[in-house]
Parts: sequence; structure tokens; C-alpha cells
Amino acid sequence: RSLMNLGELVSALNDFASLSLAESWDNVGLLVEPSPPHTVNNLFLTNDLTEEVMEEAVQKKADLILSYHPPIFTPLKRVTWKTWKERLVVRALEHRIGIYSPHTAYDAIPHGVNNWLTKGLGACTSIPLHPSTAPSYPAEGTHRVEFCADNTEYLDMVLSKIKDIQEISCLTTLPARVEGEEQTRVSLNCSQKALLDVVALLSQNSLLYHKTEILVLQKPPLPHTGMGRLCTLSEPVSLSDVIERIKSHLKLPHVRLAMGMGKTLESPVKKAALCAGSGSSVLKGMEADLYLTGEMSHHDVLDAVANGISVILCEHSNTERGFLSELRDMLAIHLQNKINIIVSEKDRDPLQVA
Repeated sequence: RSLMNLGELVSALNDFASLSLAESWDNVGLLVEPSPPHTVNNLFLTNDLTEEVMEEAVQKKADLILSYHPPIFTPLKRVTWKTWKERLVVRALEHRIGIYSPHTAYDAIPHGVNNWLTKGLGACTSIPLHPSTAPSYPAEGTHRVEFCADNTEYLDMVLSKIKDIQEISCLTTLPARVEGEEQTRVSLNCSQKALLDVVALLSQNSLLYHKTEILVLQKPPLPHTGMGRLCTLSEPVSLSDVIERIKSHLKLPHVRLAMGMGKTLESPVKKAALCAGSGSSVLKGMEADLYLTGEMSHHDVLDAVANGISVILCEHSNTERGFLSELRDMLAIHLQNKINIIVSEKDRDPLQVA
């Protein structure tokens, strides 16, 4: 095996799933970095980085831990031996182990956690519940302003004033024929702030102002990318069959079920909305026969049930962890088998039935 240095590996991981897809509240990317140079031979995958899992990573000589959930989320004011999160950082640095966390970036990608979870439903087609948009606008600015004007000195004056406004880009003028008259069509992109100045300027001439169009520029949605999935099963199946499929896919002896109002175990499931982890905010208001997630608040479950939607809860990390073995295979290909990839054996959901 040829080894990789940490910088190369992190940039390869960022290519695998762009961190710009993560939710704005999330804390993703390289969270702990040993002093360079740092060579990575063993990459260690876990869903949660607990102290028990950290011990395993140390024993297995991990050089970088990829922890799906970020072990550092709220800022640390100190790094001592007092709390378990701080101890993780101390341990990691003492043993020269980096920590990288992708979290919601892996939820959004087409080949990610939610896509893996859809396989528990059987044959189905799926679309994101909340599509991700392209990371940046094709052009600077959030709005486009367009207007037509007669070719006069007044137009030249307006254009020279427009050029003095900050945050304007892509200013173009094109000859145009409007009702048989030669005119100039002006188009520009601008920021929210510049828009107010442009509108103020144009509103000084009512003729010009009435020929002005303002377009809100939107980032295009990325196909098959985003939070949650709405799945349409190829063949409707009974709720009890879906439960068995999910248990088998997640390798769980049981799940928790809330039956939708007026539904039975024989009721057909055609559409299922799902979200790995904690799905309340992503699933809220979605029309489906079934919600599948790890955990949901009591009141959100009551809402779903009242709307005739059944809910299956599997515990938070049980809806994510099985993805790790699929991730190992995908990363092996993506990293051209340059490094050794290990999946944690100690990582498990903290909840069990007593």
C-alpha cells in the first residue's frame, strides 16, 4: 500500500462528499488534526465516537477516525480530563489520531445514509424531501434587473450612475426592437443591498421604471441530493411486511411502531417518507403512508398518527450505522485501496430493551 498524508486524504474525503452540502447548523470536516507531517495508514469508521470506541481505535492503530456524528459540536472552552468529550480530544492528540466528521453531508449525497436507508423498504424510487441547491450562484448577486430604454443621453447618465453602485455584476446592454423602435435592453445582476439603490435610481423616471423587471436568482437544485427521502414502492405492501423488511435491513430484533389513525397491520404502504437519525423537522407535513426514522418527539408522533400516517422508530443511530460497511467499500474504491479501512466493532446504539 502507498500511504496517504492527512491533507491528501481529507481532500479526497471532501471530493467524495462536498461539505457544502451539510446543514448550516452542523459541524463538519476535520475536527482534530495532529501536527504535520501526519501519514494515514489506517482509517477507522464509526457512527459515534465514545470513549470505548476511542480505545478500540487506539488498539487498532487508527491514524484518522471518520466519525459520522461530530464528537465536537458545541465549542470546548478547555481541553482537560474532566468531561468525556474533552478526554476524546486529549486521547486523539496523544495517540496522533485525527478526527473527521461528515454528518449531514453524508445524509444529503445521492450515495449516502438516506439512500442506504431506502433499501430497507424493498424496490422503490426515491426523491429528496428537501432538495439541496448548488453551492454557489453561477454569477455573483441574488437578483437580476432588466429594463428597456430609448437610446438617449438620459440612458448614458443612468448607466454611468449604475456603474458607481457597489455589488453589481454582469452589466450588459443589447440592442432591442420594441414595437418597431430601436431601444437598448439593459441587464444586470446585483446583491440585495445594491437592488435598493438600483430601484431608487430607476424610479426617478416613471417610464423607465414601468419597463423594469426584477428576477430573483435561485441556485438550481442538485439532482438526487438533499435531506430525507420520499420513497414510492414499486408494489404496495402491507405495513407488517414493511416492518419485517426494515428489521431485516437494519438487523434489529424489534422496532417501535405507532399505527396511523384508522390503519391496521394489513394496511397498504405505497409512499414512505424517511430520514436517518432524528427526523421530526425533515418529515413534518410530508404526505405519506409511513414515516421511518430513528427518533421523533412524542407530539410529532401524535400529529402523524392523527393524520393517518404510521410511524416506525428504530432508535437514532440504528438508522445510520449499517451504512458504514457500504461506506467502507465505496471509500476503498474512491481512495484506490491506498489505505486500510476498518469499521468499529464497539460502536452501537446506547439504547436497548431491558
